[in-house]
Amino acid sequence: MSTPEHAPDAAAPVAPGTLPDGGSSSLADGDWHRMHPLTPLFKGGLALLVVAGIVITNMRDKFIAWAVRLFAPDEAGYMGQSGDPVDWVLENDLVLLALLAVLGLVVLLVAIFWFLWRFQQFRITGDHVEVRKGLLFRSHRRAPLDRVQGVNLTRPFPARLIGLAKLEVVGAGNDANVPLEYLSTTKAEAVRADILRLAAGARSARLTAAGAAPSQTAREQILGSMNAGVSGLIEGVDLADVAPESVVKIPAGRLIGSQLISAVLWILFFGAIYLVSIVAMYLGMTADGEDSAEITIGLIGLSLGMGIPLVIAVVGITWAQISKSLRYSIASTADGVRITFGLLTTVTETLPPGRIFAVEVSQSLLWRPFGWWTVKINRMTGKSAAQQSSGNAQQFNIVLPVGRRADVERVLGLVLPGIAPEEIAAMWENGVTGPVADDPYRTIPPRAAWRRPLSWKRHGYRLTAHAVLVRRGFLWRRLAVFPLARLQSVSISQSPLERLQRVARGQIHSVAGPVTGNLSGLERDDAIALLDGVSRAAAVAASADRTHRWAEHAAEAAQP
Repeated sequence: MSTPEHAPDAAAPVAPGTLPDGGSSSLADGDWHRMHPLTPLFKGGLALLVVAGIVITNMRDKFIAWAVRLFAPDEAGYMGQSGDPVDWVLENDLVLLALLAVLGLVVLLVAIFWFLWRFQQFRITGDHVEVRKGLLFRSHRRAPLDRVQGVNLTRPFPARLIGLAKLEVVGAGNDANVPLEYLSTTKAEAVRADILRLAAGARSARLTAAGAAPSQTAREQILGSMNAGVSGLIEGVDLADVAPESVVKIPAGRLIGSQLISAVLWILFFGAIYLVSIVAMYLGMTADGEDSAEITIGLIGLSLGMGIPLVIAVVGITWAQISKSLRYSIASTADGVRITFGLLTTVTETLPPGRIFAVEVSQSLLWRPFGWWTVKINRMTGKSAAQQSSGNAQQFNIVLPVGRRADVERVLGLVLPGIAPEEIAAMWENGVTGPVADDPYRTIPPRAAWRRPLSWKRHGYRLTAHAVLVRRGFLWRRLAVFPLARLQSVSISQSPLERLQRVARGQIHSVAGPVTGNLSGLERDDAIALLDGVSRAAAVAASADRTHRWAEHAAEAAQP
């Protein structure tokens, strides 16, 4: 959370380039550091572009008049206008003064951005990641390492051109993230690795390599990051941590095809709006006695006025989904599951074990002939409720945009490390595509089938030693997996009508996300068994869970 700035606790002295609890980045040494020197240019460049846009807009008529006088001098008289501020400046010989005013504004903006950069610092200690900033209104944001849910590395397209990246430390509460924007890509990757290593509980300090690179001046940092950014953009290499290789490879044709098929839903939605508008206009003009020519012109105008924006909207939505999912990769690393995606703006996030609260495999009816599935998760994003509803935030909940059964099983093996492969295969047979003979799920009884007329045989749950499985849907198949060790709570309820039918509703509670655990129409005894069984199993699983300190557990296991 953000608090007024105060004097930070003194950090324990550490050797240059190392951390008290292990680390390797020269920026993760417990001292305060500034962001990359080009940060003011990138963050303030947007403001300068707005100013430039205003100037160009005001000068638009001047450019048109100049072109008319050059190519059609006989028509130049139509450009005569009064009250134009540019004309007033020219008529009063104030051009030099206006240019000086613009130059002064640019200098003022650059100075403001420079001061903001000077007063924005961060440091990484053995316990926290901290950022302090502000010139007049100061703030000090601190993220405890033992509460870190993940670290995201984002490279917006303009930042890639100059070799910069944004690092975001994901916290465990609303608006709890700590952003480090911007660092050179190389340093951002090193800092990310150190944060994850410390968050994992690793205690063995590593000495700095003897040939550590000397400190660089601001000029050397700028030139080096820009050269690396342009080279990486041309060569197509975005990150240094390309190993290990992704366990899933999504062909570009499959990815594009899946999004085009999904776009059919948007076409139907916008098409319905278009047809309703056309029919309403036709009936209204016919009732008013308009002749056929006027009706035709009106319908053509409405078609163009509505059709073009609707087409642009469908194309824009589809392209946004495709560009966000291109160049996808997922692999297991020492720091957790690494997911990379994005064509222009590239994002690399690392999900430490024990930070995934629910997993869902789903398939729409349109994807069923192709055997395609998608995998989503619930995780703590550290963002506010408004931020979580944005499309960019929702992208972080997708761990497999589209894949076949083998792809899904590989991803489930990564995000659910405590579940054996044979259990994952059983999940598929009984949960994803079931029901089958001797169905182990507790489902809706026939007397309550009217509640789910199409999916009542599928709608139900199963309690295993590691998770609660919730199976739902007929047209849109879903299987949600809730690991018991990270289950938030479970509840059951009954309405008066449900009491008459001897059925009840259940709900598995998890952190906010696309995966829900709502159940309806369960036998009363099955609902009580859900409440009692999950309560006992979750307590046992939570007491035995060590995934939130995975590196510490691995170090203990490696000892003789």
